[in-house]
Amino acid sequence: MLRQTPASPLLSLPGAVPAEAPDEGVAAHYGDLFREQRALADGSGFVDLSHRGVVTVTGAERLSWLHLLLTQHVSDLTPGHATEALILSAHGHIEHAVSLVDDGETTWMHTEPGTQEALIAYLESMKFFYRVEVADRTDEIAVVYLPAGSIAEVPGHTVVRETPHGRDLFLPRAELEAFAAAHGPAIGVLALEALRVEAHRPRLGLETDHRTIPHEVGWIGSAVHLQKGCYRGQETVARVHNLGKPPRRLVFLHLDGSEVHLPPHGTPVRLAADGEEGRQLGFLTTSARHHELGPIALALVKRNVPVDAPLTAGGTAAAQEVVVEP
Repeated sequence: MLRQTPASPLLSLPGAVPAEAPDEGVAAHYGDLFREQRALADGSGFVDLSHRGVVTVTGAERLSWLHLLLTQHVSDLTPGHATEALILSAHGHIEHAVSLVDDGETTWMHTEPGTQEALIAYLESMKFFYRVEVADRTDEIAVVYLPAGSIAEVPGHTVVRETPHGRDLFLPRAELEAFAAAHGPAIGVLALEALRVEAHRPRLGLETDHRTIPHEVGWIGSAVHLQKGCYRGQETVARVHNLGKPPRRLVFLHLDGSEVHLPPHGTPVRLAADGEEGRQLGFLTTSARHHELGPIALALVKRNVPVDAPLTAGGTAAAQEVVVEP
């Protein structure tokens, strides 16, 4: 059972509407979804991600140790360099996804809400004689997202993870309300999710299920380093990359804008020509309303689905764009 992080104090801000699973505890929006999306796209405001799990690893051997466990090359990670990585099962299925940065003394990671305890349990089981310490910092540290182009000043003591998409701040939770007052407007997670879908970026637990391998969702390269071994599941990664194709592939969908409701996560995807009685070819992973593109979604479908075939998601017409090549 996933442990819930205490609800964010920013849910008391005017207009705040609580988010639903898997983002309980923070705001879905603050009253105007499209205005919030446009602000993010313009580099304004911030998103409260204080429901995400925060884990730190300290000790002189932390990077060499993590290098053995993660899909990413981190043994020589320089301070301030942001990256992302996965933990796989022995069969190559994705179990954890972490966004990380090292500050020279500590490796900081944030992960999906409520998954930090399982992540820590795995890391603890792999310590052996390595001089490392793993800690759950979720109750004291809040993740805050600043969009690319933001000119917000970050407190000097704050650990920052800077990526092409924006900056993740590891902010002391006690400073969250003061930060919001100084750096608003506050923006809900639905706006960030819409921009994530537009950018074709997968999210653990939404674009993945218990069978997902990294190749299916486009995590090869960004989260999986192909020139390193020594991690659990590496044999599957190498075999599929060198000898075959993944059984499924991530696609981007433009949904019929005349529908009132967005199809939810898990909605069956079928060929439009076969109708709703046709064979299920995959499932919708995330849907969103975008301020420019209208209703959009990501879906995971069988690799052999023709790339130009019109699809439906729960009866909603969907035109696909290739994310992962078949």
